[in-house]
Amino acid sequence: MQTILDSVAKTGRCVIVHEAARTAGFGAEIAAQLSEHGLLSLFAPVKRVAGYDTVMPLYRLEEYYLPGVDQIITAVREVMEFG
Repeated sequence: MQTILDSVAKTGRCVIVHEAARTAGFGAEIAAQLSEHGLLSLFAPVKRVAGYDTVMPLYRLEEYYLPGVDQIITAVREVMEFG
């Protein structure tokens, strides 16, 4: 967590990307820690790019569930253009 806090202190921004569900996932905990310990360093809201709040689909349908490059690029642009 300290590495993430140090990075946010340098950049003022954070995009969290993970494959798990968005709610109550690993990324949500990172966002919570940032709100407690790094809020004053942020120039933009924390953005999460994650899977959907459903069960992972079976039989090669993961591409529809998992975050993709386009979603990540969009999130980064939003965070960089904020304000």
